[in-house]
Amino acid sequence: MQCGGREFESRTVHKMLKILEVLLLSMSPIVELRGSIPLAIGIYHMPIWFAFSVAVIGNITPPLFLIPFIGRIDNVLSKRSQIWNKIFTHFVNRTRNNHEKKFEILKEFGLIILVAIPLPLTGAWTASLAAYIFGIPFRKAVPLIFVGIIIAGILVTLATVGLISI
Repeated sequence: MQCGGREFESRTVHKMLKILEVLLLSMSPIVELRGSIPLAIGIYHMPIWFAFSVAVIGNITPPLFLIPFIGRIDNVLSKRSQIWNKIFTHFVNRTRNNHEKKFEILKEFGLIILVAIPLPLTGAWTASLAAYIFGIPFRKAVPLIFVGIIIAGILVTLATVGLISI
């Protein structure tokens, strides 16, 4: 049985678009790999390890850019907008006041926990912001976030295939 060239190309393009969708979804805030792994495995029927790998690669990408640039972005926006400056400064100060003791106890391990717990408003984006707020340097923050992503990815994958229930 030989596939026609166009049919083969069409299926290949379709598979690549599914992979790209999973990758981009895992890069997005809030959804991250918590949504991309179930999509990849449950809807697109990707192999488990492949779905896991694509989602992890997508999910670790934003912190590589967010952590070094959050401060710079804040500086630019604060200079251009008094409203932004007031709101973001209030947010940072309030977050530090409410969670500083937890981060003193957990140290950087708190980033792993923040990412590993697969709940809404936890994940790589939130941990990147936490790294900025609590002054955790890039070289420490990225590996810690990566460990958290792996743990969250394992938990979400196991839940998706029905080995654990949340």
